[in-house]
This record gives sequence, structure tokens and C-alpha cells, in this order.
Amino acid sequence: MLGISPVVAGNQAARMQVEVSDPLHHYSGEMVDLDTCIADLAEGRRSYSYYMIFVHNDAGVSYAATVQAITGKKVVAILYGEHFREVGETIGFPCEKVAAKAVHNPMPLKKKIDEVLPWVVSNL
Repeated sequence: MLGISPVVAGNQAARMQVEVSDPLHHYSGEMVDLDTCIADLAEGRRSYSYYMIFVHNDAGVSYAATVQAITGKKVVAILYGEHFREVGETIGFPCEKVAAKAVHNPMPLKKKIDEVLPWVVSNL
């Protein structure tokens, strides 16, 4: 996909959702455990060109902050859910934000991502 090999890091439930929605891995690429990925980043065993992190709650903010802190790279926080604005306001580290309500319908979030993805990739 455009020379990009996406890696999806998540807990078991998140990885299962991705697996169900993209069983042939047309978009998702490699799937790894989130905590293992964080440990690998911290130990220098993994590194990526850029980091896009889906943020639904405080745990997502914590993971995004952790990735930004240990890699020193800018991350893109993709904020979604009923309280996406409130969650976005808790972010106190440097990052780009892409946000949409996207509670039961993922299309508003997909539209936002499609709008900003070319800019994000060319500017990180």
C-alpha cells in the first residue's frame, strides 16, 4: 500500500477487531502486542518512520505519550469516541491531532484521516 508497511500494535481485543475487519490484511499488515511493542521501542529493537495512535480514553493518551517520550518522534493522536474533545484536551505532549466523534459510525473519522494523511506523512 503506497510503499507503507503498517504495523498494528494493540491489546488482544483491539487486534481481534482489526483481524475481523481486515482478515486478509490488506490494510493492517503486521499485528503485534501493544506492551511488547512498547518494550521493543524502549529497548531499541523496533523503530518506525511515524506513529499514529488511536486514542479513545486516558489509556490511549498514556500510550501516545509513552511512544512520544521513548522515541522522541512526533506522534499523530487519532481521537475518537463520545468524549473525543475532552480526551484531546488532556494531551500535554507535542503531537498532531486528528479528531472526530465516530461513536458507532467510523466514516467521520475515516474522512478526517483521509483528509490529513497525505499532509501528516509528508510532514513527519
